[in-house]
Amino acid sequence: MQPDTANQTHTAEFVLVGFAELRETRLFLFSLFLTTYLLTLVENLAIIVLVGLDPRLHRPMYFFLTHLSCLEIGYTSVTVPKMLAGFLGVAGSQRISYAGCLTQLFVFTFLGATECFLLAAMAYDRYLAVCLPLRYAALVSWGACVRLAAACWLGGFLSPVLPVYLMSRLRFCGPNVIDHFFCDASPLLALACSDVSLKETADLLVSLAVLLASSAVIAASYGRIVWTLLRIRAAAERRKAFSTCAAHLTVVSLFYGTLFFMYARTRVASCISFNKVVSVFYSIVTPMLNPLIYSLRNREVNAALGRAFSCRSWKGQ
Repeated sequence: MQPDTANQTHTAEFVLVGFAELRETRLFLFSLFLTTYLLTLVENLAIIVLVGLDPRLHRPMYFFLTHLSCLEIGYTSVTVPKMLAGFLGVAGSQRISYAGCLTQLFVFTFLGATECFLLAAMAYDRYLAVCLPLRYAALVSWGACVRLAAACWLGGFLSPVLPVYLMSRLRFCGPNVIDHFFCDASPLLALACSDVSLKETADLLVSLAVLLASSAVIAASYGRIVWTLLRIRAAAERRKAFSTCAAHLTVVSLFYGTLFFMYARTRVASCISFNKVVSVFYSIVTPMLNPLIYSLRNREVNAALGRAFSCRSWKGQ
């Protein structure tokens, strides 16, 4: 007798548990995550508008920064709105279709990989600015910036193709409850009825390829930057050169630290609750912090903000 393939090979939808174990504090968590999400949108939109309106910020570094802000908006918008609806108990908010789950996984991974490549491109830009200042304008033309940004987006888009395809080939015939607030790979693998070893291997190789390739560019760029700074005798010039890299280095440390922890591993996570906390940090908290880091540690952005507000105040009068 043939098995019932409809039950063994296809799950029509999944149920996202989210933070059900914290039901007593759901209103507090809703307010906290809503505030964080709104701040993320406002801060990153402000960066995009500020760079677009201020001619003094029409430079390669800020061109890449606007792409980073677009990524941060998309990164949080893929997961947070549905999670917020779940806190409010909106009908159907915890359910997600099979196709919707794979789509969310693809888009989230695509944006995360693109951010890795974009941070590497920004590190390379800083290397050229600090180590080759006389050739910087010739090497980093607007055409080169557009091509480099396009390569980052394309590389990010291609990164999840194989992992998500292999995920779509798995059978989900048992429980359909995902102990997470979005369709991440690890909790999905825990529900699979078929062998996940090939999928885990592909996840590991793709994750390491993205993380190691981008981090190698970042490490090499900052290695050369540090070597160049050590050869500068004047302390004031050394501090000025390093200040252009401090914000980016801080963002890289936050982003890559959590990503290496979450994805550079081969086994299905054993501590789902802790992984949810880490996921909140890199998918919700970090996108909110990045614009603050760039604005607080960057004199040019602060000056542009001051000019924008002073111009608005003058027009209001």
